[in-house]
Amino acid sequence: MKRKKPAAAAAALAAAAAAFAMRGSRAGGGEDPGEAFAVAARGPLVIDLAEDGEIKPSQQLKLKSEVEGRRSILYIVPEGTMVKAGDLLVELDVSNLLDEKVDQEIAVTNAASALEMKREDLEIAKNQAASDIELAEQDLAFAKEDLVKYEEGEYPNKLSETKGAVALAEQTVEQSREKYEWSKKLHEEDFLSAAELKSDELAWRHNQLALETARGNLELLRKYTYKRDLAKLRSDVRQTEAALDRVRRRAASSILQEESALRARESEYNRQRQKLEKIERQIEKARIVAPMDGQAIYATSNLRPWDNQEPLKEGVEVWERRDLIILPTADTFVASTVVRESALSSLATGMPVRVTCDALPDREFSGVLSKISPMPDTARRWMNPDIKEYPAEIRIDGGVGELKNGMGCRVKIVLAEYEDAVSVPVQCVVRVGGQAYVWVKTPRGVERRAVEPGLDNNRSVRIVSGLEGGEEVLLVPPLADSAPDAGTSAE
Repeated sequence: MKRKKPAAAAAALAAAAAAFAMRGSRAGGGEDPGEAFAVAARGPLVIDLAEDGEIKPSQQLKLKSEVEGRRSILYIVPEGTMVKAGDLLVELDVSNLLDEKVDQEIAVTNAASALEMKREDLEIAKNQAASDIELAEQDLAFAKEDLVKYEEGEYPNKLSETKGAVALAEQTVEQSREKYEWSKKLHEEDFLSAAELKSDELAWRHNQLALETARGNLELLRKYTYKRDLAKLRSDVRQTEAALDRVRRRAASSILQEESALRARESEYNRQRQKLEKIERQIEKARIVAPMDGQAIYATSNLRPWDNQEPLKEGVEVWERRDLIILPTADTFVASTVVRESALSSLATGMPVRVTCDALPDREFSGVLSKISPMPDTARRWMNPDIKEYPAEIRIDGGVGELKNGMGCRVKIVLAEYEDAVSVPVQCVVRVGGQAYVWVKTPRGVERRAVEPGLDNNRSVRIVSGLEGGEEVLLVPPLADSAPDAGTSAE
Protein backbone atom coordinates (compact mmCIF):
# COMPACT_ATOMS: atom_id res chain seq x y z
CA MET A 1 0.00 0.00 0.00
CA LYS A 2 1.31 3.42 -0.98
CA ARG A 3 0.25 6.30 1.22
CA LYS A 4 0.85 10.03 0.98
CA LYS A 5 0.79 12.61 3.79
CA PRO A 6 -2.28 11.88 6.05
CA ALA A 7 -4.90 14.55 6.78
CA ALA A 8 -7.53 14.65 9.51
CA ALA A 9 -11.09 14.14 8.30
CA ALA A 10 -12.79 15.41 11.44
CA ALA A 11 -14.15 18.59 9.90
CA ALA A 12 -15.71 16.82 6.92
CA LEU A 13 -17.15 14.04 9.06
CA ALA A 14 -18.58 16.53 11.53
CA ALA A 15 -20.28 18.40 8.71
CA ALA A 16 -21.69 15.19 7.25
CA ALA A 17 -22.93 14.01 10.62
CA ALA A 18 -24.28 17.28 11.96
CA ALA A 19 -27.88 16.17 11.37
CA PHE A 20 -27.34 12.64 12.63
CA ALA A 21 -26.61 10.83 15.90
CA MET A 22 -26.50 7.21 16.80
CA ARG A 23 -29.19 5.29 18.64
CA GLY A 24 -28.32 1.90 20.17
CA SER A 25 -27.74 -1.36 18.30
CA ARG A 26 -30.71 -2.79 16.48
CA ALA A 27 -29.44 -6.38 16.71
CA GLY A 28 -32.22 -8.74 15.94
CA GLY A 29 -34.57 -5.86 15.33
CA GLY A 30 -35.09 -6.70 11.69
CA GLU A 31 -34.61 -4.58 8.63
CA ASP A 32 -36.72 -1.66 7.45
CA PRO A 33 -37.61 -2.29 3.79
CA GLY A 34 -37.15 1.43 3.06
CA GLU A 35 -33.57 1.58 4.33
CA ALA A 36 -30.77 2.05 1.73
CA PHE A 37 -27.39 0.37 2.04
CA ALA A 38 -23.98 0.88 0.45
CA VAL A 39 -21.44 -1.84 -0.11
CA ALA A 40 -18.01 -1.23 1.43
CA ALA A 41 -15.63 -1.10 -1.56
CA ARG A 42 -12.21 -2.69 -1.47
CA GLY A 43 -9.48 -1.81 -3.93
CA PRO A 44 -7.37 1.14 -5.06
CA LEU A 45 -8.38 4.42 -3.45
CA VAL A 46 -7.32 7.98 -4.17
CA ILE A 47 -7.91 10.69 -1.57
CA ASP A 48 -7.80 14.08 -3.25
CA LEU A 49 -8.83 17.68 -2.77
CA ALA A 50 -10.82 19.03 -5.72
CA GLU A 51 -11.01 22.75 -6.54
CA ASP A 52 -11.88 24.87 -9.54
CA GLY A 53 -9.05 26.74 -11.22
CA GLU A 54 -7.87 28.58 -14.30
CA ILE A 55 -5.17 27.80 -16.85
CA LYS A 56 -2.39 30.37 -17.24
CA PRO A 57 1.01 30.39 -18.93
CA SER A 58 3.78 29.50 -16.48
CA GLN A 59 5.59 32.68 -17.44
CA GLN A 60 3.98 35.78 -18.86
CA LEU A 61 4.83 39.40 -19.46
CA LYS A 62 2.34 42.07 -18.45
CA LEU A 63 2.46 45.26 -20.48
CA LYS A 64 1.16 48.28 -18.60
CA SER A 65 0.21 51.83 -19.44
CA GLU A 66 3.16 54.04 -18.50
CA VAL A 67 1.55 57.31 -19.58
CA GLU A 68 0.56 59.59 -16.72
CA GLY A 69 -3.10 60.30 -16.06
CA ARG A 70 -6.10 58.79 -17.83
CA ARG A 71 -5.80 58.15 -21.56
CA SER A 72 -8.24 56.88 -24.18
CA ILE A 73 -7.28 53.90 -26.33
CA LEU A 74 -6.95 54.91 -29.98
CA TYR A 75 -5.98 51.44 -31.17
CA ILE A 76 -5.68 47.99 -29.60
CA VAL A 77 -4.68 44.78 -31.34
CA PRO A 78 -7.51 42.22 -31.57
CA GLU A 79 -7.30 39.77 -28.69
CA GLY A 80 -5.71 36.44 -29.52
CA THR A 81 -3.63 37.87 -32.38
CA MET A 82 -0.22 36.23 -32.84
CA VAL A 83 2.16 39.17 -32.87
CA LYS A 84 5.82 39.58 -33.72
CA ALA A 85 8.36 41.55 -31.77
CA GLY A 86 7.94 45.23 -32.63
CA ASP A 87 4.27 44.98 -33.66
CA LEU A 88 1.99 47.72 -32.33
CA LEU A 89 -0.24 46.43 -29.54
CA VAL A 90 -1.84 49.56 -28.07
CA GLU A 91 -1.81 53.25 -28.96
CA LEU A 92 -3.07 55.82 -26.44
CA ASP A 93 -4.37 59.32 -27.08
CA VAL A 94 -1.67 61.88 -26.20
CA SER A 95 -2.79 64.78 -28.39
CA ASN A 96 -2.48 67.21 -25.48
CA LEU A 97 1.13 66.10 -24.96
CA LEU A 98 1.92 66.94 -28.59
CA ASP A 99 0.75 70.51 -27.94
CA GLU A 100 2.74 70.62 -24.71
CA LYS A 101 5.80 69.44 -26.60
CA VAL A 102 5.67 72.44 -28.96
CA ASP A 103 5.32 74.87 -26.04
CA GLN A 104 8.10 73.12 -24.16
CA GLU A 105 10.46 73.24 -27.14
CA ILE A 106 10.00 77.04 -27.15
CA ALA A 107 10.69 77.15 -23.42
CA VAL A 108 13.88 75.10 -23.91
CA THR A 109 15.06 77.45 -26.68
CA ASN A 110 14.46 80.51 -24.50
CA ALA A 111 16.24 78.88 -21.57
CA ALA A 112 19.20 78.01 -23.82
CA SER A 113 19.45 81.64 -25.00
CA ALA A 114 19.30 82.96 -21.44
CA LEU A 115 21.97 80.46 -20.44
CA GLU A 116 24.31 81.58 -23.25
CA MET A 117 23.81 85.24 -22.27
CA LYS A 118 24.73 84.43 -18.69
CA ARG A 119 27.88 82.68 -19.86
CA GLU A 120 28.86 85.84 -21.74
CA ASP A 121 28.07 87.96 -18.66
CA LEU A 122 30.34 85.73 -16.60
CA GLU A 123 33.23 86.14 -19.04
CA ILE A 124 32.72 89.92 -19.04
CA ALA A 125 32.72 89.96 -15.25
CA LYS A 126 35.93 87.93 -15.17
CA ASN A 127 37.65 90.25 -17.68
CA GLN A 128 36.50 93.36 -15.81
CA ALA A 129 37.63 91.87 -12.51
CA ALA A 130 41.06 91.06 -13.94
CA SER A 131 41.40 94.60 -15.33
CA ASP A 132 40.34 96.25 -12.05
CA ILE A 133 42.70 94.07 -10.03
CA GLU A 134 45.59 94.77 -12.38
CA LEU A 135 44.99 98.55 -12.11
CA ALA A 136 44.78 98.38 -8.31
CA GLU A 137 47.95 96.30 -8.14
CA GLN A 138 49.70 98.89 -10.34
CA ASP A 139 48.58 101.72 -8.04
CA LEU A 140 49.92 99.82 -5.05
CA ALA A 141 53.22 99.19 -6.78
CA PHE A 142 53.55 102.87 -7.64
CA ALA A 143 52.72 103.89 -4.07
CA LYS A 144 55.38 101.57 -2.73
CA GLU A 145 57.89 102.88 -5.27
CA ASP A 146 57.07 106.50 -4.32
CA LEU A 147 57.68 105.65 -0.66
CA VAL A 148 61.01 103.99 -1.40
CA LYS A 149 61.97 106.79 -3.78
CA TYR A 150 61.24 109.41 -1.15
CA GLU A 151 63.00 107.59 1.67
CA GLU A 152 66.03 106.58 -0.35
CA GLY A 153 66.19 109.35 -2.94
CA GLU A 154 64.09 112.47 -2.69
CA TYR A 155 64.49 113.11 1.01
CA PRO A 156 68.23 112.48 1.18
CA ASN A 157 68.66 114.71 -1.88
CA LYS A 158 66.45 117.40 -0.40
CA LEU A 159 68.28 117.16 2.89
CA SER A 160 71.67 117.46 1.20
CA GLU A 161 70.42 120.36 -0.90
CA THR A 162 69.11 122.18 2.16
CA LYS A 163 72.27 121.54 4.12
CA GLY A 164 74.27 122.82 1.16
CA ALA A 165 72.16 125.94 1.08
CA VAL A 166 72.87 126.50 4.79
CA ALA A 167 76.59 125.97 4.28
CA LEU A 168 76.61 128.33 1.31
CA ALA A 169 74.63 130.90 3.22
CA GLU A 170 77.08 130.65 6.12
CA GLN A 171 80.00 131.13 3.72
CA THR A 172 78.27 134.04 2.04
CA VAL A 173 77.56 135.68 5.41
CA GLU A 174 81.17 135.29 6.43
CA GLN A 175 82.39 136.76 3.16
CA SER A 176 79.96 139.64 3.31
CA ARG A 177 80.89 140.31 6.95
CA GLU A 178 84.61 140.37 6.09
CA LYS A 179 83.91 142.68 3.18
CA TYR A 180 81.87 144.92 5.43
CA GLU A 181 84.66 145.02 8.01
CA TRP A 182 87.18 145.91 5.30
CA SER A 183 84.85 148.51 3.83
CA LYS A 184 84.45 149.97 7.31
CA LYS A 185 88.22 150.46 7.62
CA LEU A 186 88.41 151.97 4.18
CA HIS A 187 85.60 154.36 5.04
CA GLU A 188 87.39 155.45 8.16
CA GLU A 189 90.43 156.29 6.02
CA ASP A 190 88.18 158.07 3.48
CA PHE A 191 88.88 155.59 0.78
CA LEU A 192 85.25 154.45 0.62
CA SER A 193 82.10 156.50 0.67
CA ALA A 194 79.41 156.11 3.29
CA ALA A 195 76.96 154.90 0.68
CA GLU A 196 79.30 152.11 -0.37
CA LEU A 197 79.80 151.19 3.25
CA LYS A 198 76.08 151.15 3.81
CA SER A 199 75.63 148.91 0.76
CA ASP A 200 78.18 146.40 2.05
CA GLU A 201 76.46 146.46 5.43
CA LEU A 202 73.07 145.79 3.85
CA ALA A 203 74.57 142.92 1.85
CA TRP A 204 75.96 141.45 5.02
CA ARG A 205 72.64 141.85 6.81
CA HIS A 206 70.82 140.32 3.82
CA ASN A 207 73.10 137.30 3.76
CA GLN A 208 72.53 136.85 7.49
CA LEU A 209 68.78 136.74 6.84
CA ALA A 210 69.34 134.26 3.99
CA LEU A 211 71.34 132.08 6.38
CA GLU A 212 68.57 132.17 8.93
CA THR A 213 66.10 131.24 6.22
CA ALA A 214 68.31 128.35 5.03
CA ARG A 215 68.69 127.12 8.57
CA GLY A 216 64.88 127.40 9.07
CA ASN A 217 64.26 125.42 5.88
CA LEU A 218 66.61 122.68 7.11
CA GLU A 219 64.88 122.59 10.47
CA LEU A 220 61.46 122.56 8.78
CA LEU A 221 62.54 119.74 6.48
CA ARG A 222 63.84 117.66 9.31
CA LYS A 223 61.02 118.21 11.81
CA TYR A 224 57.92 118.64 9.66
CA THR A 225 58.18 118.19 5.90
CA TYR A 226 59.94 114.84 6.11
CA LYS A 227 57.47 113.41 8.62
CA ARG A 228 54.44 114.70 6.73
CA ASP A 229 55.63 113.47 3.34
CA LEU A 230 56.68 110.12 4.78
CA ALA A 231 53.33 109.68 6.56
CA LYS A 232 51.45 110.61 3.41
CA LEU A 233 53.42 108.17 1.26
CA ARG A 234 53.01 105.40 3.78
CA SER A 235 49.30 106.20 3.97
CA ASP A 236 49.15 106.03 0.19
CA VAL A 237 50.65 102.55 0.37
CA ARG A 238 48.07 101.45 2.96
CA GLN A 239 45.23 103.03 1.04
CA THR A 240 46.24 101.37 -2.22
CA GLU A 241 46.61 98.04 -0.40
CA ALA A 242 43.09 98.45 1.01
CA ALA A 243 41.84 99.52 -2.39
CA LEU A 244 43.41 96.43 -3.94
CA ASP A 245 41.72 94.23 -1.33
CA ARG A 246 38.37 95.91 -2.02
CA VAL A 247 38.81 95.47 -5.74
CA ARG A 248 39.66 91.82 -5.30
CA ARG A 249 36.67 91.25 -3.02
CA ARG A 250 34.39 93.18 -5.32
CA ALA A 251 35.68 91.23 -8.30
CA ALA A 252 35.24 87.90 -6.51
CA SER A 253 31.72 88.90 -5.45
CA SER A 254 30.84 89.98 -8.98
CA ILE A 255 32.17 86.73 -10.43
CA LEU A 256 30.37 84.72 -7.73
CA GLN A 257 27.10 86.47 -8.49
CA GLU A 258 27.49 85.81 -12.20
CA GLU A 259 28.43 82.18 -11.54
CA SER A 260 25.39 81.80 -9.28
CA ALA A 261 23.19 83.36 -11.93
CA LEU A 262 24.76 81.06 -14.50
CA ARG A 263 24.05 77.99 -12.35
CA ALA A 264 20.47 79.16 -11.95
CA ARG A 265 20.17 79.49 -15.72
CA GLU A 266 21.75 76.07 -16.17
CA SER A 267 19.29 74.58 -13.66
CA GLU A 268 16.40 76.24 -15.44
CA TYR A 269 17.64 75.04 -18.80
CA ASN A 270 18.12 71.47 -17.50
CA ARG A 271 14.67 71.57 -15.89
CA GLN A 272 13.03 72.70 -19.10
CA ARG A 273 15.04 70.17 -21.14
CA GLN A 274 14.16 67.33 -18.75
CA LYS A 275 10.52 68.35 -18.90
CA LEU A 276 10.70 68.19 -22.69
CA GLU A 277 12.42 64.79 -22.55
CA LYS A 278 9.73 63.53 -20.17
CA ILE A 279 6.99 64.68 -22.55
CA GLU A 280 8.82 62.98 -25.43
CA ARG A 281 9.14 59.76 -23.40
CA GLN A 282 5.44 59.92 -22.53
CA ILE A 283 4.61 60.33 -26.21
CA GLU A 284 6.83 57.35 -27.05
CA LYS A 285 5.19 55.25 -24.31
CA ALA A 286 1.79 55.95 -25.82
CA ARG A 287 2.71 53.38 -28.48
CA ILE A 288 3.09 50.00 -26.79
CA VAL A 289 4.82 47.45 -29.03
CA ALA A 290 5.43 43.76 -28.52
CA PRO A 291 8.86 43.09 -26.99
CA MET A 292 8.75 39.52 -28.28
CA ASP A 293 6.67 37.11 -30.32
CA GLY A 294 3.53 35.74 -28.71
CA GLN A 295 -0.24 35.74 -28.50
CA ALA A 296 -1.74 39.02 -27.30
CA ILE A 297 -4.26 38.56 -24.49
CA TYR A 298 -6.21 41.41 -22.91
CA ALA A 299 -5.49 41.82 -19.20
CA THR A 300 -9.21 42.34 -18.61
CA SER A 301 -9.93 38.82 -19.84
CA ASN A 302 -8.80 37.54 -16.43
CA LEU A 303 -10.86 40.01 -14.43
CA ARG A 304 -13.12 38.83 -11.64
CA PRO A 305 -16.70 40.13 -11.34
CA TRP A 306 -15.84 42.35 -8.40
CA ASP A 307 -12.88 44.04 -10.13
CA ASN A 308 -15.30 46.57 -11.67
CA GLN A 309 -13.19 47.34 -14.74
CA GLU A 310 -14.49 47.96 -18.22
CA PRO A 311 -13.22 45.49 -20.84
CA LEU A 312 -10.50 46.89 -23.07
CA LYS A 313 -11.50 48.28 -26.43
CA GLU A 314 -10.92 51.39 -28.51
CA GLY A 315 -12.26 54.49 -26.77
CA VAL A 316 -11.96 53.08 -23.24
CA GLU A 317 -9.99 55.20 -20.78
CA VAL A 318 -7.08 53.57 -18.97
CA TRP A 319 -4.85 54.93 -16.23
CA GLU A 320 -1.18 54.76 -15.44
CA ARG A 321 0.17 51.36 -14.30
CA ARG A 322 -2.95 49.53 -15.44
CA ASP A 323 -2.31 46.13 -17.05
CA LEU A 324 -3.27 46.13 -20.72
CA ILE A 325 -1.77 43.21 -22.62
CA ILE A 326 -0.42 39.85 -21.45
CA LEU A 327 2.15 38.02 -23.57
CA PRO A 328 3.03 34.43 -22.62
CA THR A 329 6.81 34.01 -22.48
CA ALA A 330 6.84 30.19 -22.20
CA ASP A 331 5.02 27.20 -23.73
CA THR A 332 4.34 25.57 -20.36
CA PHE A 333 1.23 26.21 -18.28
CA VAL A 334 0.12 26.41 -14.67
CA ALA A 335 -3.28 26.12 -13.04
CA SER A 336 -4.14 28.74 -10.46
CA THR A 337 -6.68 27.92 -7.77
CA VAL A 338 -7.51 28.58 -4.12
CA VAL A 339 -7.68 26.18 -1.17
CA ARG A 340 -9.63 26.50 2.05
CA GLU A 341 -7.83 27.28 5.30
CA SER A 342 -9.06 23.96 6.73
CA ALA A 343 -7.14 22.04 4.05
CA LEU A 344 -3.77 23.75 4.53
CA SER A 345 -2.52 21.22 7.07
CA SER A 346 -3.09 18.44 4.53
CA LEU A 347 -1.17 20.14 1.71
CA ALA A 348 2.50 20.36 0.85
CA THR A 349 4.33 21.49 -2.25
CA GLY A 350 5.36 18.61 -4.46
CA MET A 351 2.06 16.74 -4.12
CA PRO A 352 0.79 15.24 -7.39
CA VAL A 353 -2.19 16.90 -9.05
CA ARG A 354 -4.59 15.81 -11.79
CA VAL A 355 -6.02 18.56 -13.99
CA THR A 356 -9.03 18.38 -16.30
CA CYS A 357 -10.63 21.05 -18.47
CA ASP A 358 -14.22 21.36 -19.66
CA ALA A 359 -12.89 22.37 -23.07
CA LEU A 360 -10.88 19.11 -23.25
CA PRO A 361 -13.20 16.51 -21.67
CA ASP A 362 -11.17 13.54 -22.91
CA ARG A 363 -7.83 14.77 -21.56
CA GLU A 364 -6.35 14.62 -18.06
CA PHE A 365 -3.09 16.37 -17.34
CA SER A 366 -0.71 15.57 -14.53
CA GLY A 367 1.00 18.23 -12.49
CA VAL A 368 2.60 19.13 -9.18
CA LEU A 369 1.51 21.53 -6.46
CA SER A 370 4.30 24.12 -6.83
CA LYS A 371 3.19 27.06 -4.70
CA ILE A 372 0.89 27.91 -1.79
CA SER A 373 0.52 31.55 -0.80
CA PRO A 374 1.34 32.35 2.84
CA MET A 375 -1.49 34.92 2.88
CA PRO A 376 -5.18 34.49 2.04
CA ASP A 377 -6.79 36.03 -1.03
CA THR A 378 -7.97 39.44 0.19
CA ALA A 379 -10.42 39.92 -2.68
CA ARG A 380 -12.31 36.74 -1.89
CA ARG A 381 -12.17 37.45 1.82
CA TRP A 382 -13.81 40.82 1.16
CA MET A 383 -16.72 38.98 -0.44
CA ASN A 384 -17.08 36.64 2.56
CA PRO A 385 -15.04 37.51 5.67
CA ASP A 386 -15.80 34.11 7.23
CA ILE A 387 -13.99 32.23 4.44
CA LYS A 388 -10.22 32.30 4.12
CA GLU A 389 -8.88 30.94 0.85
CA TYR A 390 -5.21 30.75 -0.04
CA PRO A 391 -4.03 31.06 -3.66
CA ALA A 392 -2.17 28.01 -4.94
CA GLU A 393 -0.45 27.14 -8.19
CA ILE A 394 -0.04 23.82 -9.98
CA ARG A 395 2.73 23.27 -12.51
CA ILE A 396 1.27 21.24 -15.38
CA ASP A 397 3.28 18.72 -17.37
CA GLY A 398 2.62 19.00 -21.11
CA GLY A 399 -0.41 20.65 -22.61
CA VAL A 400 1.47 22.51 -25.34
CA GLY A 401 -0.89 23.09 -28.28
CA GLU A 402 -3.93 22.06 -26.24
CA LEU A 403 -4.17 24.30 -23.21
CA LYS A 404 -5.04 27.95 -23.67
CA ASN A 405 -4.71 30.93 -21.40
CA GLY A 406 -7.90 31.52 -19.40
CA MET A 407 -9.34 28.01 -19.72
CA GLY A 408 -11.42 26.88 -16.75
CA CYS A 409 -10.20 23.69 -15.12
CA ARG A 410 -10.73 21.28 -12.24
CA VAL A 411 -7.72 20.38 -10.14
CA LYS A 412 -7.51 17.35 -7.88
CA ILE A 413 -4.64 17.51 -5.43
CA VAL A 414 -3.76 13.94 -4.47
CA LEU A 415 -3.43 13.76 -0.68
CA ALA A 416 -2.93 9.98 -0.55
CA GLU A 417 -3.08 6.90 -2.80
CA TYR A 418 -3.78 3.36 -1.63
CA GLU A 419 -3.38 0.22 -3.69
CA ASP A 420 -5.78 -1.73 -1.44
CA ALA A 421 -8.21 0.01 0.91
CA VAL A 422 -11.76 -0.31 2.25
CA SER A 423 -13.98 2.75 1.75
CA VAL A 424 -17.61 3.77 2.20
CA PRO A 425 -19.56 6.96 1.44
CA VAL A 426 -18.76 9.68 3.97
CA GLN A 427 -22.39 9.94 5.13
CA CYS A 428 -22.28 6.35 6.38
CA VAL A 429 -19.91 7.25 9.22
CA VAL A 430 -21.09 9.13 12.32
CA ARG A 431 -18.79 10.22 15.15
CA VAL A 432 -20.18 10.44 18.69
CA GLY A 433 -18.17 11.02 21.82
CA GLY A 434 -14.91 10.73 19.92
CA GLN A 435 -15.77 7.33 18.40
CA ALA A 436 -16.78 6.69 14.76
CA TYR A 437 -19.61 4.24 13.98
CA VAL A 438 -21.28 2.60 10.98
CA TRP A 439 -24.47 0.53 10.85
CA VAL A 440 -23.72 -2.83 9.27
CA LYS A 441 -26.30 -5.16 7.71
CA THR A 442 -26.11 -8.62 9.30
CA PRO A 443 -28.35 -11.73 9.23
CA ARG A 444 -29.72 -10.57 12.55
CA GLY A 445 -30.52 -7.11 11.25
CA VAL A 446 -28.71 -3.78 11.33
CA GLU A 447 -26.00 -3.54 13.97
CA ARG A 448 -23.91 -0.60 15.12
CA ARG A 449 -20.15 -1.13 14.79
CA ALA A 450 -17.21 0.99 15.86
CA VAL A 451 -14.68 1.68 13.10
CA GLU A 452 -11.43 3.59 12.66
CA PRO A 453 -11.78 6.04 9.73
CA GLY A 454 -8.92 7.46 7.71
CA LEU A 455 -8.78 10.26 5.18
CA ASP A 456 -11.73 11.24 3.02
CA ASN A 457 -12.21 13.15 -0.22
CA ASN A 458 -15.69 14.52 0.63
CA ARG A 459 -17.17 11.55 -1.24
CA SER A 460 -15.62 8.42 0.23
CA VAL A 461 -13.83 7.79 3.51
CA ARG A 462 -11.22 5.12 4.05
CA ILE A 463 -11.98 2.62 6.83
CA VAL A 464 -8.70 1.58 8.46
CA SER A 465 -10.26 -1.11 10.67
CA GLY A 466 -13.63 -2.41 11.79
CA LEU A 467 -15.12 -3.14 8.37
CA GLU A 468 -14.38 -5.54 5.55
CA GLY A 469 -14.88 -5.08 1.86
CA GLY A 470 -18.26 -6.35 0.64
CA GLU A 471 -20.14 -5.62 3.86
CA GLU A 472 -23.23 -3.43 3.56
CA VAL A 473 -23.71 -0.29 5.69
CA LEU A 474 -26.61 2.10 6.12
CA LEU A 475 -26.47 5.18 3.92
CA VAL A 476 -28.63 7.13 6.39
CA PRO A 477 -27.73 6.55 10.07
CA PRO A 478 -30.52 6.58 12.71
CA LEU A 479 -31.87 9.89 14.02
CA ALA A 480 -30.63 11.30 17.29
CA ASP A 481 -33.99 11.55 19.06
CA SER A 482 -34.26 7.77 19.53
CA ALA A 483 -30.55 7.06 20.12
CA PRO A 484 -29.45 5.97 23.59
CA ASP A 485 -26.56 8.51 23.43
CA ALA A 486 -28.94 11.31 22.47
CA GLY A 487 -27.59 14.64 23.54
CA THR A 488 -23.95 13.66 22.95
CA SER A 489 -22.44 16.09 20.46
CA ALA A 490 -20.96 14.75 17.21
CA GLU A 491 -17.30 15.47 16.61
